[in-house]
Amino acid sequence: MNWGDKRYYSLNYYLREKFKCKVYKISLDAGFSCPNRDGKIGTGGCIFCSERGAGDFAGSSELSIHQQFTNVKKVMSKKWKDGKFIAYFQAYTNTYAPVEELRQKYEEAIKEEGVVALAIATRPDCLPKEVLDLLEELSKKVYVWVELGLQTVNENTALTINRGYSLEVFESGLKSLRERGIDVVCHVIFGLPAESQEDMLDTIRYLSKKDIQGIKFHLLHLMKNTPMVGLYNDGGLSFMEQEEYTELICSALTLLPQKIVIHRLTGDSPRSLLIGPMWSLKKWEILNSIDNLLKSKNIFQGSAIDEN
Repeated sequence: MNWGDKRYYSLNYYLREKFKCKVYKISLDAGFSCPNRDGKIGTGGCIFCSERGAGDFAGSSELSIHQQFTNVKKVMSKKWKDGKFIAYFQAYTNTYAPVEELRQKYEEAIKEEGVVALAIATRPDCLPKEVLDLLEELSKKVYVWVELGLQTVNENTALTINRGYSLEVFESGLKSLRERGIDVVCHVIFGLPAESQEDMLDTIRYLSKKDIQGIKFHLLHLMKNTPMVGLYNDGGLSFMEQEEYTELICSALTLLPQKIVIHRLTGDSPRSLLIGPMWSLKKWEILNSIDNLLKSKNIFQGSAIDEN
């Protein structure tokens, strides 16, 4: 266990070790769509997904990649005067376009001064061979990782949230990326409709045995104008309490191998869109409570693996 002041392998620690400086993300919206919205696979998208396709904090798709990058960089530079950048294609499905369009936008991003990595959020059912070939090619220029929104291994929950693909599809996409040496970061959501704590931890146990390099934990947010609002109004969704979430995250961390980088421990949502849980807006309080609980219990990432 050697992660500075944390009891888990944080993204910040990993990036500082890899690049020897502060590295932060520039979130971009390339103007792509999603096959779960445009009718190719489904319509409406995942029921928790916002109108901006999880890109609520990204740049504006009305601007070029260069303009977005410049604008977001100006804001970020107020917090950190020096550092390098990750070009993060965050909104919607960022491999869902003709490969030449993808090439143009990815290359526009990685040509920006100071960019050392390219992060691409997408779906495992949107990784055709020509896109995989492009990602492999770019990975020889900068560090590349791909983020896959698994959310849960429970197939019933996957149907409820309208994920639009099976676990088998996820495994195929993961295998294809890893065969090309591309790192994979998986998104997981705690608090999905009708899931018990054991259901959520089953997802972590599953991922702990997979060839993934990172994980992002999200607390389920209910945002305005999402299909999930109807489920909430009908009594089909209740919010987790902060203490419950903190306990669950700590338990999940103990089940993960120490080589897996923890990219996120909770999620963000714009205050103007959030219906609940409202305590989720206290991001630093949540992170501190996780740190404190890990210390008080004397547990850490991977500490329960030998017991399971």
